[in-house]
Amino acid sequence: MKLTGADIVVRTLLEQGVTTVFGYPGGQVIHIYDALYKHRDELRHVLTAHEQGAAHAADGWARATGKPGVVIATSGPGATNLVTGIATAFLDSIPMVAITGNVPNNQIGTDSFQEIDITGITLPITKHNYFVGEIEDLADTIREAFRLAVSGRPGPVLVDVPKDIQIAMYDYEPQPPVVPDPPHPAKEERVREAAECINAAHRPFLYFGGGLIASGAQEELLALAEKIDAPIGCSLMGVSGIPTDHPRFLGMQGMHGHYACSTAMHRSDCIIALGTRFNDRVTGDRTKFAKGAKLVQIDVDGSELSKNVAAACGMRGDVKLTLQRLVELVSPAEHPEWRGTLEGFRNTEAESRDVRTGLTPRNALLTLDRHLTEATPVATDVGQHQMWAAQTLSFRKPRRFISSGGLGTMGFGMGAAMGAQMATGEHAVLVTGDGSFGMNLNELATAVTNRVPLTILLLNNGVLGMVRQWQTLFFEKHYSNTILERQTDFVKLAEAFGAKAERVDTLDGLDEALGRAFGYEGPYLIDCLIGEDEFVLPMLPPGGSMDDMITKVGD
Repeated sequence: MKLTGADIVVRTLLEQGVTTVFGYPGGQVIHIYDALYKHRDELRHVLTAHEQGAAHAADGWARATGKPGVVIATSGPGATNLVTGIATAFLDSIPMVAITGNVPNNQIGTDSFQEIDITGITLPITKHNYFVGEIEDLADTIREAFRLAVSGRPGPVLVDVPKDIQIAMYDYEPQPPVVPDPPHPAKEERVREAAECINAAHRPFLYFGGGLIASGAQEELLALAEKIDAPIGCSLMGVSGIPTDHPRFLGMQGMHGHYACSTAMHRSDCIIALGTRFNDRVTGDRTKFAKGAKLVQIDVDGSELSKNVAAACGMRGDVKLTLQRLVELVSPAEHPEWRGTLEGFRNTEAESRDVRTGLTPRNALLTLDRHLTEATPVATDVGQHQMWAAQTLSFRKPRRFISSGGLGTMGFGMGAAMGAQMATGEHAVLVTGDGSFGMNLNELATAVTNRVPLTILLLNNGVLGMVRQWQTLFFEKHYSNTILERQTDFVKLAEAFGAKAERVDTLDGLDEALGRAFGYEGPYLIDCLIGEDEFVLPMLPPGGSMDDMITKVGD
Protein backbone atom coordinates (compact mmCIF):
# COMPACT_ATOMS: atom_id res chain seq x y z
CA MET A 1 0.00 0.00 0.00
CA LYS A 2 1.14 3.53 -0.75
CA LEU A 3 1.77 5.75 2.27
CA THR A 4 3.47 9.02 2.96
CA GLY A 5 6.95 8.88 4.45
CA ALA A 6 5.54 10.17 7.75
CA ASP A 7 3.02 7.32 7.84
CA ILE A 8 5.81 4.87 7.00
CA VAL A 9 7.82 6.14 9.98
CA VAL A 10 4.94 5.50 12.38
CA ARG A 11 3.91 2.19 10.80
CA THR A 12 7.50 0.97 11.03
CA LEU A 13 7.68 1.91 14.71
CA LEU A 14 4.48 -0.07 15.35
CA GLU A 15 5.88 -2.95 13.31
CA GLN A 16 8.93 -3.01 15.60
CA GLY A 17 6.74 -3.37 18.69
CA VAL A 18 7.13 0.21 19.92
CA THR A 19 4.33 1.23 22.28
CA THR A 20 5.61 4.56 23.62
CA VAL A 21 7.70 7.35 22.13
CA PHE A 22 8.92 10.56 23.73
CA GLY A 23 9.36 13.82 21.94
CA TYR A 24 8.51 17.40 21.05
CA PRO A 25 6.89 18.56 17.78
CA GLY A 26 8.14 21.20 15.36
CA GLY A 27 7.86 22.36 11.78
CA GLN A 28 10.13 19.75 10.24
CA VAL A 29 8.35 16.82 11.94
CA ILE A 30 4.80 18.13 11.72
CA HIS A 31 3.89 15.44 9.18
CA ILE A 32 5.24 12.71 11.50
CA TYR A 33 3.15 14.19 14.31
CA ASP A 34 0.10 14.13 12.07
CA ALA A 35 0.76 10.43 11.48
CA LEU A 36 1.15 9.93 15.23
CA TYR A 37 -2.26 11.56 15.70
CA LYS A 38 -3.84 9.05 13.32
CA HIS A 39 -2.31 6.18 15.32
CA ARG A 40 -2.77 7.69 18.79
CA ASP A 41 -4.74 4.65 19.96
CA GLU A 42 -1.86 2.32 19.06
CA LEU A 43 1.23 4.36 19.83
CA ARG A 44 1.50 6.59 22.89
CA HIS A 45 3.43 9.81 22.48
CA VAL A 46 4.67 11.50 25.67
CA LEU A 47 5.16 15.23 25.21
CA THR A 48 8.01 16.38 27.45
CA ALA A 49 8.94 19.92 28.46
CA HIS A 50 12.26 19.83 26.59
CA GLU A 51 13.87 17.53 24.03
CA GLN A 52 16.68 16.67 26.44
CA GLY A 53 14.07 15.38 28.88
CA ALA A 54 12.57 13.30 26.07
CA ALA A 55 15.95 11.75 25.28
CA HIS A 56 16.56 10.90 28.95
CA ALA A 57 13.06 9.43 29.20
CA ALA A 58 13.75 7.17 26.20
CA ASP A 59 17.04 6.24 27.89
CA GLY A 60 15.27 5.41 31.17
CA TRP A 61 12.77 3.26 29.27
CA ALA A 62 15.64 1.36 27.64
CA ARG A 63 17.59 0.87 30.87
CA ALA A 64 14.52 -0.54 32.61
CA THR A 65 13.60 -2.94 29.79
CA GLY A 66 16.63 -3.63 27.62
CA LYS A 67 14.54 -2.58 24.60
CA PRO A 68 15.29 0.51 22.50
CA GLY A 69 13.80 3.74 23.76
CA VAL A 70 12.48 6.01 21.00
CA VAL A 71 12.67 9.80 20.86
CA ILE A 72 11.46 12.21 18.16
CA ALA A 73 12.53 15.82 17.63
CA THR A 74 12.37 18.47 14.95
CA SER A 75 15.34 19.98 13.13
CA GLY A 76 17.77 22.61 14.37
CA PRO A 77 17.51 23.24 18.13
CA GLY A 78 15.11 20.33 18.54
CA ALA A 79 17.75 17.96 17.22
CA THR A 80 20.66 19.60 19.03
CA ASN A 81 18.73 19.47 22.32
CA LEU A 82 18.91 15.67 22.00
CA VAL A 83 22.71 15.63 21.91
CA THR A 84 23.36 15.36 25.67
CA GLY A 85 20.77 12.58 25.97
CA ILE A 86 22.23 10.68 23.03
CA ALA A 87 25.76 11.04 24.43
CA THR A 88 24.55 9.83 27.84
CA ALA A 89 23.11 6.69 26.23
CA PHE A 90 26.21 6.16 24.09
CA LEU A 91 28.70 6.24 26.95
CA ASP A 92 26.59 3.78 28.97
CA SER A 93 25.80 1.48 25.99
CA ILE A 94 22.04 2.02 26.11
CA PRO A 95 19.88 1.13 23.06
CA MET A 96 17.99 4.12 21.66
CA VAL A 97 16.52 5.17 18.32
CA ALA A 98 16.36 8.92 17.75
CA ILE A 99 14.30 10.18 14.81
CA THR A 100 14.82 13.78 13.75
CA GLY A 101 13.29 15.89 11.02
CA ASN A 102 15.28 18.10 8.73
CA VAL A 103 14.66 20.68 6.03
CA PRO A 104 13.80 19.36 2.54
CA ASN A 105 16.61 17.89 0.47
CA ASN A 106 16.65 20.86 -1.92
CA GLN A 107 17.38 23.19 1.03
CA ILE A 108 20.19 21.13 2.55
CA GLY A 109 23.37 23.18 2.60
CA THR A 110 21.64 26.53 2.16
CA ASP A 111 21.59 27.52 5.84
CA SER A 112 17.80 27.50 5.74
CA PHE A 113 15.72 28.11 8.86
CA GLN A 114 16.52 25.52 11.55
CA GLU A 115 18.78 23.50 9.25
CA ILE A 116 21.50 21.61 11.11
CA ASP A 117 23.80 18.74 10.20
CA ILE A 118 22.66 16.53 13.06
CA THR A 119 24.25 13.41 11.56
CA GLY A 120 27.60 15.18 11.53
CA ILE A 121 27.12 16.46 15.08
CA THR A 122 26.15 13.05 16.47
CA LEU A 123 28.64 10.93 14.53
CA PRO A 124 30.98 10.50 17.55
CA ILE A 125 28.13 9.70 19.97
CA THR A 126 26.05 7.14 18.05
CA LYS A 127 26.67 3.56 17.03
CA HIS A 128 25.60 4.71 13.59
CA ASN A 129 23.41 7.39 12.09
CA TYR A 130 21.54 7.85 8.83
CA PHE A 131 20.41 10.68 6.60
CA VAL A 132 17.48 9.35 4.58
CA GLY A 133 17.82 10.91 1.14
CA GLU A 134 15.41 8.62 -0.72
CA ILE A 135 11.88 7.59 0.25
CA GLU A 136 12.48 4.00 -0.82
CA ASP A 137 15.16 3.64 1.89
CA LEU A 138 13.04 4.95 4.78
CA ALA A 139 11.39 1.85 6.26
CA ASP A 140 14.46 -0.35 5.93
CA THR A 141 16.67 2.35 7.45
CA ILE A 142 14.47 2.53 10.55
CA ARG A 143 14.47 -1.28 10.78
CA GLU A 144 18.24 -1.27 10.50
CA ALA A 145 18.44 1.33 13.26
CA PHE A 146 16.51 -0.93 15.63
CA ARG A 147 18.68 -3.93 14.74
CA LEU A 148 21.91 -2.01 15.30
CA ALA A 149 20.73 -0.48 18.58
CA VAL A 150 20.39 -3.89 20.25
CA SER A 151 23.02 -5.98 18.46
CA GLY A 152 26.38 -6.63 20.06
CA ARG A 153 27.24 -3.72 22.33
CA PRO A 154 23.98 -1.73 22.55
CA GLY A 155 23.85 1.96 21.80
CA PRO A 156 21.93 4.86 20.26
CA VAL A 157 21.22 5.17 16.53
CA LEU A 158 19.90 8.33 14.86
CA VAL A 159 17.76 8.57 11.72
CA ASP A 160 17.43 12.03 10.13
CA VAL A 161 14.41 12.35 7.81
CA PRO A 162 14.11 15.46 5.57
CA LYS A 163 10.66 16.99 5.25
CA ASP A 164 10.22 16.13 1.56
CA ILE A 165 10.81 12.44 2.40
CA GLN A 166 8.05 12.65 5.01
CA ILE A 167 5.64 14.01 2.37
CA ALA A 168 6.61 11.68 -0.49
CA MET A 169 4.48 8.60 -1.25
CA TYR A 170 5.87 5.08 -1.45
CA ASP A 171 4.81 1.45 -1.16
CA TYR A 172 4.96 0.12 2.37
CA GLU A 173 5.09 -3.61 3.08
CA PRO A 174 4.91 -4.61 6.77
CA GLN A 175 7.78 -6.74 8.07
CA PRO A 176 8.22 -8.72 11.28
CA PRO A 177 10.19 -7.06 14.06
CA VAL A 178 13.93 -7.17 13.55
CA VAL A 179 15.98 -9.47 15.73
CA PRO A 180 19.45 -8.72 17.08
CA ASP A 181 22.45 -10.22 15.39
CA PRO A 182 23.03 -13.66 16.94
CA PRO A 183 25.47 -13.50 19.87
CA HIS A 184 28.62 -15.60 19.85
CA PRO A 185 30.91 -16.84 22.61
CA ALA A 186 34.59 -16.03 22.61
CA LYS A 187 36.94 -18.36 20.77
CA GLU A 188 37.43 -21.72 22.46
CA GLU A 189 41.20 -21.25 22.60
CA ARG A 190 40.82 -17.97 24.47
CA VAL A 191 38.31 -19.48 26.90
CA ARG A 192 40.68 -22.34 27.70
CA GLU A 193 43.51 -19.89 28.34
CA ALA A 194 41.24 -17.96 30.68
CA ALA A 195 40.30 -21.12 32.57
CA GLU A 196 43.98 -21.96 33.08
CA CYS A 197 44.64 -18.46 34.39
CA ILE A 198 41.71 -18.69 36.82
CA ASN A 199 42.68 -22.18 37.97
CA ALA A 200 46.10 -20.87 38.98
CA ALA A 201 44.64 -18.07 41.10
CA HIS A 202 44.56 -18.01 44.90
CA ARG A 203 42.74 -14.70 45.28
CA PRO A 204 40.21 -14.50 42.41
CA PHE A 205 37.86 -11.53 42.11
CA LEU A 206 34.81 -11.28 39.83
CA TYR A 207 34.03 -7.78 38.59
CA PHE A 208 31.07 -6.88 36.35
CA GLY A 209 29.52 -3.86 34.72
CA GLY A 210 26.56 -2.95 32.56
CA GLY A 211 27.60 -5.47 29.91
CA LEU A 212 26.68 -8.33 32.23
CA ILE A 213 23.17 -6.88 32.65
CA ALA A 214 22.82 -6.35 28.89
CA SER A 215 23.82 -9.96 28.28
CA GLY A 216 21.53 -11.37 30.99
CA ALA A 217 24.42 -13.34 32.48
CA GLN A 218 23.57 -13.12 36.18
CA GLU A 219 23.10 -16.87 36.68
CA GLU A 220 26.37 -17.67 34.96
CA LEU A 221 28.23 -15.08 37.06
CA LEU A 222 26.93 -16.59 40.30
CA ALA A 223 27.70 -20.11 39.11
CA LEU A 224 31.30 -19.14 38.37
CA ALA A 225 31.66 -17.38 41.73
CA GLU A 226 30.48 -20.47 43.59
CA LYS A 227 32.69 -22.82 41.61
CA ILE A 228 35.92 -20.86 42.09
CA ASP A 229 35.06 -19.47 45.56
CA ALA A 230 35.38 -15.82 44.52
CA PRO A 231 33.96 -12.54 45.83
CA ILE A 232 31.98 -10.30 43.47
CA GLY A 233 32.08 -6.55 42.89
CA CYS A 234 30.59 -4.24 40.31
CA SER A 235 31.00 -0.88 38.64
CA LEU A 236 28.41 1.89 38.99
CA MET A 237 26.74 0.59 35.84
CA GLY A 238 26.56 -2.89 37.33
CA VAL A 239 24.55 -1.86 40.41
CA SER A 240 21.36 -4.00 40.61
CA GLY A 241 22.95 -6.66 38.37
CA ILE A 242 22.78 -9.24 41.17
CA PRO A 243 20.93 -9.08 44.50
CA THR A 244 22.65 -6.62 46.82
CA ASP A 245 22.34 -9.03 49.76
CA HIS A 246 24.11 -11.93 48.03
CA PRO A 247 26.76 -13.22 50.47
CA ARG A 248 29.53 -13.02 47.87
CA PHE A 249 28.72 -9.48 46.81
CA LEU A 250 31.03 -6.78 48.21
CA GLY A 251 29.25 -3.88 46.52
CA MET A 252 30.39 -1.20 44.13
CA GLN A 253 34.06 -0.63 43.34
CA GLY A 254 35.85 2.58 42.38
CA MET A 255 36.46 6.17 43.41
CA HIS A 256 33.46 6.14 45.77
CA GLY A 257 33.03 2.39 45.98
CA HIS A 258 32.77 0.21 49.05
CA TYR A 259 36.06 -0.17 50.89
CA ALA A 260 35.88 -3.97 51.00
CA CYS A 261 35.17 -4.24 47.30
CA SER A 262 37.81 -1.79 46.11
CA THR A 263 40.45 -3.23 48.43
CA ALA A 264 39.66 -6.83 47.47
CA MET A 265 40.00 -6.00 43.80
CA HIS A 266 43.29 -4.21 44.42
CA ARG A 267 44.71 -7.16 46.42
CA SER A 268 43.46 -10.00 44.21
CA ASP A 269 45.75 -12.04 41.98
CA CYS A 270 43.18 -12.62 39.22
CA ILE A 271 40.46 -10.17 38.19
CA ILE A 272 37.75 -11.66 35.99
CA ALA A 273 36.11 -8.64 34.35
CA LEU A 274 32.73 -9.10 32.70
CA GLY A 275 31.23 -6.45 30.44
CA THR A 276 33.00 -3.49 32.02
CA ARG A 277 35.64 -0.98 31.06
CA PHE A 278 38.40 0.18 33.37
CA ASN A 279 37.96 3.94 33.28
CA ASP A 280 39.70 6.35 35.61
CA ARG A 281 36.92 6.16 38.23
CA VAL A 282 37.68 2.45 38.60
CA THR A 283 41.46 2.38 38.49
CA GLY A 284 42.71 5.68 39.87
CA ASP A 285 46.40 5.77 38.92
CA ARG A 286 46.55 2.98 36.31
CA THR A 287 50.27 2.47 36.86
CA LYS A 288 49.50 1.35 40.43
CA PHE A 289 46.21 -0.45 39.83
CA ALA A 290 46.07 -4.08 41.05
CA LYS A 291 49.74 -4.65 40.25
CA GLY A 292 49.68 -8.22 41.54
CA ALA A 293 46.65 -9.32 39.50
CA LYS A 294 46.29 -10.91 36.10
CA LEU A 295 43.28 -9.63 34.20
CA VAL A 296 40.86 -12.00 32.49
CA GLN A 297 38.44 -9.86 30.48
CA ILE A 298 35.25 -10.72 28.57
CA ASP A 299 33.56 -8.07 26.44
CA VAL A 300 31.36 -8.16 23.37
CA ASP A 301 33.26 -5.12 22.09
CA GLY A 302 36.81 -6.14 21.24
CA SER A 303 38.01 -2.53 21.40
CA GLU A 304 37.56 -2.61 25.19
CA LEU A 305 40.01 -5.47 25.66
CA SER A 306 43.27 -4.14 27.12
CA LYS A 307 42.17 -0.58 26.28
CA ASN A 308 42.91 0.85 29.73
CA VAL A 309 44.44 -2.07 31.64
CA ALA A 310 46.42 -4.82 29.91
CA ALA A 311 44.61 -8.16 29.94
CA ALA A 312 46.50 -11.41 30.40
CA CYS A 313 43.61 -13.04 28.58
CA GLY A 314 41.09 -11.00 26.61
CA MET A 315 38.01 -12.68 25.20
CA ARG A 316 35.79 -11.01 22.63
CA GLY A 317 32.31 -12.46 22.81
CA ASP A 318 28.91 -12.41 24.43
CA VAL A 319 29.35 -12.44 28.22
CA LYS A 320 26.60 -14.98 28.91
CA LEU A 321 27.63 -17.49 26.25
CA THR A 322 31.32 -17.14 27.07
CA LEU A 323 30.68 -17.58 30.80
CA GLN A 324 28.66 -20.74 30.14
CA ARG A 325 31.70 -22.32 28.53
CA LEU A 326 34.12 -20.89 31.10
CA VAL A 327 32.13 -22.33 34.01
CA GLU A 328 32.47 -25.77 32.45
CA LEU A 329 36.25 -25.47 32.04
CA VAL A 330 37.38 -24.03 35.37
CA SER A 331 38.22 -26.38 38.23
CA PRO A 332 36.29 -26.26 41.51
CA ALA A 333 38.32 -24.46 44.17
CA GLU A 334 38.19 -23.23 47.72
CA HIS A 335 40.22 -20.33 49.06
CA PRO A 336 39.75 -20.23 52.85
CA GLU A 337 42.69 -17.87 53.40
CA TRP A 338 41.29 -15.42 50.84
CA ARG A 339 37.85 -15.62 52.46
CA GLY A 340 39.44 -14.72 55.78
CA THR A 341 41.18 -11.73 54.23
CA LEU A 342 37.89 -10.60 52.69
CA GLU A 343 36.17 -10.82 56.07
CA GLY A 344 38.86 -8.52 57.42
CA PHE A 345 38.11 -6.02 54.64
CA ARG A 346 34.42 -6.17 55.51
CA ASN A 347 35.18 -5.54 59.18
CA THR A 348 37.38 -2.56 58.35
CA GLU A 349 34.60 -1.15 56.19
CA ALA A 350 32.10 -1.61 59.01
CA GLU A 351 34.38 0.24 61.42
CA SER A 352 34.51 3.30 59.14
CA ARG A 353 30.79 3.31 58.35
CA ASP A 354 28.83 6.45 59.16
CA VAL A 355 26.75 5.46 62.20
CA ARG A 356 25.65 8.92 63.28
CA THR A 357 22.04 9.34 64.28
CA GLY A 358 19.63 11.82 62.78
CA LEU A 359 19.02 12.94 59.21
CA THR A 360 22.36 12.05 57.64
CA PRO A 361 22.50 11.15 53.94
CA ARG A 362 23.08 7.47 54.76
CA ASN A 363 20.17 7.37 57.19
CA ALA A 364 17.95 9.12 54.64
CA LEU A 365 18.77 6.49 52.01
CA LEU A 366 18.33 3.64 54.50
CA THR A 367 14.90 5.06 55.31
CA LEU A 368 14.04 5.19 51.61
CA ASP A 369 15.30 1.63 51.20
CA ARG A 370 12.65 0.35 53.60
CA HIS A 371 9.93 1.68 51.30
CA LEU A 372 11.27 0.06 48.12
CA THR A 373 9.97 -3.19 46.63
CA GLU A 374 12.06 -5.46 44.44
CA ALA A 375 10.27 -3.98 41.40
CA THR A 376 10.83 -0.30 42.22
CA PRO A 377 12.97 1.47 39.61
CA VAL A 378 15.29 4.02 41.23
CA ALA A 379 16.76 6.74 39.04
CA THR A 380 19.35 9.25 40.16
CA ASP A 381 20.82 12.46 38.96
CA VAL A 382 24.60 12.94 39.27
CA GLY A 383 26.54 14.02 42.32
CA GLN A 384 26.90 13.07 45.96
CA HIS A 385 23.33 11.81 46.16
CA GLN A 386 24.07 9.41 43.28
CA MET A 387 26.99 7.84 45.14
CA TRP A 388 25.07 7.64 48.44
CA ALA A 389 22.24 5.86 46.60
CA ALA A 390 24.62 3.42 44.87
CA GLN A 391 26.38 2.67 48.15
CA THR A 392 23.29 2.31 50.33
CA LEU A 393 20.18 1.12 48.51
CA SER A 394 19.30 -2.56 48.14
CA PHE A 395 18.32 -4.13 44.83
CA ARG A 396 16.98 -7.60 44.12
CA LYS A 397 16.18 -7.38 40.41
CA PRO A 398 18.38 -6.20 37.53
CA ARG A 399 17.63 -2.96 35.65
CA ARG A 400 16.26 -1.25 38.74
CA PHE A 401 19.15 1.20 39.31
CA ILE A 402 19.07 3.82 36.57
CA SER A 403 21.93 6.30 36.61
CA SER A 404 24.25 8.14 34.24
CA GLY A 405 27.73 6.67 34.56
CA GLY A 406 30.07 7.48 31.68
CA LEU A 407 28.93 11.02 30.91
CA GLY A 408 27.83 11.89 34.46
CA THR A 409 24.87 13.92 33.26
CA MET A 410 23.34 16.30 35.77
CA GLY A 411 19.72 16.73 34.69
CA PHE A 412 19.37 13.07 33.69
CA GLY A 413 17.10 12.03 36.54
CA MET A 414 13.58 13.38 35.94
CA GLY A 415 13.37 12.19 32.35
CA ALA A 416 14.94 8.84 33.16
CA ALA A 417 12.67 8.26 36.15
CA MET A 418 9.57 8.98 34.07
CA GLY A 419 10.75 6.70 31.29
CA ALA A 420 11.49 3.87 33.72
CA GLN A 421 8.09 4.27 35.39
CA MET A 422 6.23 4.19 32.09
CA ALA A 423 8.23 1.16 30.96
CA THR A 424 7.65 -0.90 34.11
CA GLY A 425 4.31 0.37 35.36
CA GLU A 426 5.81 0.52 38.85
CA HIS A 427 5.91 3.46 41.25
CA ALA A 428 9.33 4.99 40.56
CA VAL A 429 11.81 6.93 42.66
CA LEU A 430 14.14 9.77 41.77
CA VAL A 431 17.04 10.49 44.13
CA THR A 432 18.41 13.91 43.29
CA GLY A 433 20.19 16.97 44.68
CA ASP A 434 19.27 20.61 44.48
CA GLY A 435 22.01 21.26 41.92
CA SER A 436 21.01 18.49 39.54
CA PHE A 437 17.29 19.01 40.04
CA GLY A 438 17.64 22.64 39.00
CA MET A 439 18.67 21.40 35.56
CA ASN A 440 15.59 19.28 34.90
CA LEU A 441 12.78 20.46 37.13
CA ASN A 442 10.82 21.63 34.07
CA GLU A 443 9.92 17.96 33.54
CA LEU A 444 7.72 18.17 36.64
CA ALA A 445 5.18 19.51 34.15
CA THR A 446 5.41 16.26 32.20
CA ALA A 447 5.15 14.12 35.32
CA VAL A 448 2.08 15.99 36.56
CA THR A 449 0.34 16.01 33.17
CA ASN A 450 0.82 12.24 32.84
CA ARG A 451 0.14 11.55 36.54
CA VAL A 452 3.40 9.62 36.81
CA PRO A 453 3.62 7.80 40.18
CA LEU A 454 7.01 9.16 41.17
CA THR A 455 8.58 9.88 44.53
CA ILE A 456 11.27 12.57 44.27
CA LEU A 457 13.71 12.52 47.18
CA LEU A 458 15.57 15.82 46.92
CA LEU A 459 18.65 15.85 49.16
CA ASN A 460 18.96 19.59 49.60
CA ASN A 461 22.22 20.97 50.99
CA GLY A 462 22.26 24.34 49.25
CA VAL A 463 25.57 23.63 47.50
CA LEU A 464 27.07 21.74 44.58
CA GLY A 465 28.12 19.01 46.97
CA MET A 466 30.55 16.88 44.97
CA VAL A 467 32.57 19.84 43.67
CA ARG A 468 32.47 21.47 47.11
CA GLN A 469 33.83 18.24 48.62
CA TRP A 470 36.81 18.45 46.28
CA GLN A 471 37.28 22.11 47.11
CA THR A 472 37.27 21.26 50.82
CA LEU A 473 39.78 18.43 50.53
CA PHE A 474 42.09 19.62 47.76
CA PHE A 475 41.56 23.35 47.13
CA GLU A 476 41.93 24.90 50.60
CA LYS A 477 38.17 25.48 50.92
CA HIS A 478 38.07 27.90 48.01
CA TYR A 479 34.33 27.56 47.43
CA SER A 480 34.27 29.07 43.98
CA ASN A 481 30.67 29.09 42.72
CA THR A 482 29.58 26.00 44.60
CA ILE A 483 27.47 27.75 47.27
CA LEU A 484 24.17 28.16 45.45
CA GLU A 485 22.57 30.92 47.56
CA ARG A 486 19.33 30.42 45.67
CA GLN A 487 15.99 31.41 47.13
CA THR A 488 14.07 28.62 45.43
CA ASP A 489 11.34 27.06 47.55
CA PHE A 490 11.12 23.59 46.02
CA VAL A 491 7.89 22.78 47.83
CA LYS A 492 6.07 25.81 46.45
CA LEU A 493 7.67 25.25 43.07
CA ALA A 494 6.47 21.63 42.89
CA GLU A 495 3.00 22.67 44.01
CA ALA A 496 2.94 25.36 41.30
CA PHE A 497 3.55 22.60 38.74
CA GLY A 498 0.63 20.66 40.27
CA ALA A 499 2.64 18.08 42.22
CA LYS A 500 2.37 17.20 45.88
CA ALA A 501 5.31 18.31 48.02
CA GLU A 502 6.54 18.72 51.57
CA ARG A 503 9.74 19.60 53.42
CA VAL A 504 11.37 17.42 56.10
CA ASP A 505 14.25 17.99 58.49
CA THR A 506 14.01 14.90 60.72
CA LEU A 507 14.37 11.19 60.05
CA ASP A 508 10.91 10.40 61.43
CA GLY A 509 9.47 13.16 59.29
CA LEU A 510 11.14 11.66 56.21
CA ASP A 511 9.77 8.19 56.96
CA GLU A 512 6.25 9.54 57.30
CA ALA A 513 6.58 11.63 54.14
CA LEU A 514 7.79 8.63 52.16
CA GLY A 515 4.75 6.68 53.28
CA ARG A 516 2.50 9.42 51.91
CA ALA A 517 4.53 9.72 48.71
CA PHE A 518 4.41 6.01 47.90
CA GLY A 519 0.66 6.04 48.45
CA TYR A 520 0.10 8.89 46.00
CA GLU A 521 -0.67 8.24 42.32
CA GLY A 522 1.34 11.11 40.92
CA PRO A 523 4.60 12.99 41.44
CA TYR A 524 5.40 13.74 45.08
CA LEU A 525 8.47 15.78 46.00
CA ILE A 526 10.16 15.55 49.40
CA ASP A 527 12.56 18.41 50.07
CA CYS A 528 14.96 16.73 52.51
CA LEU A 529 17.31 19.17 54.22
CA ILE A 530 20.86 17.92 54.88
CA GLY A 531 24.13 19.56 55.91
CA GLU A 532 26.31 21.31 53.36
CA ASP A 533 29.50 19.62 54.60
CA GLU A 534 28.42 15.99 54.20
CA PHE A 535 31.01 13.91 52.33
CA VAL A 536 30.83 10.88 50.07
CA LEU A 537 33.33 8.38 51.44
CA PRO A 538 35.38 6.36 50.68
CA MET A 539 37.12 8.47 48.09
CA LEU A 540 40.20 8.13 45.93
CA PRO A 541 42.11 11.41 45.77
CA PRO A 542 42.91 12.80 42.31
CA GLY A 543 45.70 10.76 40.74
CA GLY A 544 45.77 8.41 43.72
CA SER A 545 45.58 4.65 43.93
CA MET A 546 43.60 2.27 46.14
CA ASP A 547 46.40 2.55 48.71
CA ASP A 548 45.53 6.25 49.09
CA MET A 549 41.84 5.71 49.77
CA ILE A 550 40.23 8.29 52.09
CA THR A 551 37.76 6.59 54.45
CA LYS A 552 37.17 9.45 56.87
CA VAL A 553 37.78 13.18 57.02
CA GLY A 554 41.33 13.77 58.19
CA ASP A 555 42.82 10.73 56.40
